[in-house]
Amino acid sequence: MALKIMPHGRLQEWVAEEKGFFTAEGLDYSFIVTGDYGVSSVQRDDAGEIKTGAFETFGAGRDGADVSCACHWATNAAAREGSGQLVTTAYSVAPCAIVVPPESPVRRPEDLAGVPIGVGYHSGSHFAALQALEPVLTPDELTLTFQGPPNERLDALLERQVPAAVTWGVPLYIAQAFGFRTVVDSTFMIGFLVTGREATKADVEKYLAALKRAQMEIDLHPELYKHYHLRSVPEKYREQIDVRAFGTGERIVFLPYTREVFAQTQEWTEAHRLFDAVSAQAGYDEAALT
Repeated sequence: MALKIMPHGRLQEWVAEEKGFFTAEGLDYSFIVTGDYGVSSVQRDDAGEIKTGAFETFGAGRDGADVSCACHWATNAAAREGSGQLVTTAYSVAPCAIVVPPESPVRRPEDLAGVPIGVGYHSGSHFAALQALEPVLTPDELTLTFQGPPNERLDALLERQVPAAVTWGVPLYIAQAFGFRTVVDSTFMIGFLVTGREATKADVEKYLAALKRAQMEIDLHPELYKHYHLRSVPEKYREQIDVRAFGTGERIVFLPYTREVFAQTQEWTEAHRLFDAVSAQAGYDEAALT
């Protein structure tokens, strides 16, 4: 049975396919490319916000994907409640920043006090904003507005519907191409979650082995593969930007997501009361793919 892979707006899967690495590892696979980074539809509430995000997509089944990614806060929580199994042999790191329009008076992190910052609900941008700004702003000074998944949020930012937003990966590069300025530069960890019941550990190991080979290719020859960023650029912006100027985006790290990191992440999210809806509290051994 083919492993159904949901790419994450990054280069590695496409490079692995081009170079034949998945096939060389003996993996039978297919891609699921739907929605906005796993979010298939968005609805704004009466306040104009979107109160669904990466965490909720795992509970909804990720459009049938067997393996996919989201911020490690969300994959950690989803694995604890039984929405999937956490891959503990690798993670990735995404470039991320809080950006503002070129005409904005905001220059320093402190200037963001009271400024609505567009983030995605229960997603990496949400938690990255908290993590990056809590050393600078008090909870009363931090104002978040939930503006949906990455591309929906990018639209809100470029159209000046929000005065600031957290962007990462390709949407960050697009914002920078339009002259938006970084106020706080950051990164955040992304985890792999296996949600397909038919997916085996052996399948996932083959998948990661192919991505590891692809990562080396990107490290050696980034200029050869940046064109794949176009697959993640919304069509409306494709003629206005040049992906050759982009960075390489998300980088996969082949180090263990340890028991200690799992526990620390859980402690942080619980201290911030971020996942009140989590219905179960599976431990590391139960949550991890075995």
